[in-house]
Amino acid sequence: MKKRKEASGAVIPKQQSFGAYMKGHYDLYLLLLPAVLYVAIFMYVPMYGVLMAFQDYSPARGILGSTFVGLKHFEKFFSTYMAKQIITNTVVLSAYSLIVSFPFPVILALMLNYCVSKRFGKVVQTVTYMPYFISVMVLVGMMNIFFSTNYGVVNMVLKALGMEAYTFMSSEASFRHMYVWSGIWQGMGYSSVIYFAALAGIDPTLYEAAELDGASKLQRILYIDLPSIMPTVIIMLIMSAGNLMSVGFEKAYLMQNDRNSGVSEILSTYVYKVGLIDARYSFSAAINLFNSAINFVILITINKISGKLSETSLW
Repeated sequence: MKKRKEASGAVIPKQQSFGAYMKGHYDLYLLLLPAVLYVAIFMYVPMYGVLMAFQDYSPARGILGSTFVGLKHFEKFFSTYMAKQIITNTVVLSAYSLIVSFPFPVILALMLNYCVSKRFGKVVQTVTYMPYFISVMVLVGMMNIFFSTNYGVVNMVLKALGMEAYTFMSSEASFRHMYVWSGIWQGMGYSSVIYFAALAGIDPTLYEAAELDGASKLQRILYIDLPSIMPTVIIMLIMSAGNLMSVGFEKAYLMQNDRNSGVSEILSTYVYKVGLIDARYSFSAAINLFNSAINFVILITINKISGKLSETSLW
C-alpha cells in the first residue's frame, strides 16, 4: 500500500481503489464464493415463495398467476381452535429446551478443562460427542425400544423394583421431558466443542497468578473461566434464542402419536400436515411466515438487550 505525507510530516497510507484491492485479495473472495452462492441459492431465492402466504396459491397458475388475498390465511389460522394450543406447545417446548439444555455444554467443557487425567478427558469428550452423529430416526427408535411398556429396559427395571410400567412414549406428561433430555444427551458433546476452543484461548498466566494467590478450582472457574468465555456464551445464547420457535420437526413428528398429540402438536408438525399432506399450500406458508417473523423479532430483541447489558451482541 502506497503512503503519502501530511503537512506535519506524518506518513499516512494512501487509500486503495476498489479494483486494486480486489486484485490483491481475489483469492480470498474466491474461497468465499461457494458459501455466498450457497446462501444466495438456498436461503434468499426460496424467499420468493413467501408470496404464497398472501395468495390462494394454485400450482396450475403459479405464484405470479394466483389470486392475491392479503391476510386471509393469517386470520384463518388465528381463528381456529387449535392455534392457541399449537403456539403454546411450541413456545413451552422451545423455552424448556433452551433453558435446560443450554448450560450443559458449558458445564461439560468446564469440567473436562479441569480433568486431572487428560486421557480420561479425551475419552469422555469422544463418548459425549458421538451421539451427535446418530440420526433423529435412529434416536427415536432407540427411545421406543428402551422405554417400551412391555420389553423396554427402563420399565423392566421399574417392574423389578415393584413399580408399575409407565407409558413414557405415549404420555402427555412425559413427552416434553423425553424430547428435551434426549436432545441434551445427543447434542451436549457437540455443542461443548466451541466452549473448549474458548477455554483454550485463555492466557495461562492468569491461572498461574490465581494458583499463587491460593485460588481454588471453583474460584478460578468463577473469576477466570466464566468471564473469559462469557462473550462466546452470550453469542451462542442469542443465536439459540433466535430459533426459539423453530423446534425440530423430525423428532417431534416421530415421537408424536394420538395419545400425546395434545402437547406434541407444534407449528412445524402442523405446517407439514396442512401443507404437504392436505395440500393447503398458502395456509401452511402463512403459518410458517408467522413463525419466522416471531423468530426474527425475538432475535432482534435479545440482541439489543444483550448489547445494552453486556456490550456483546451479533451486530
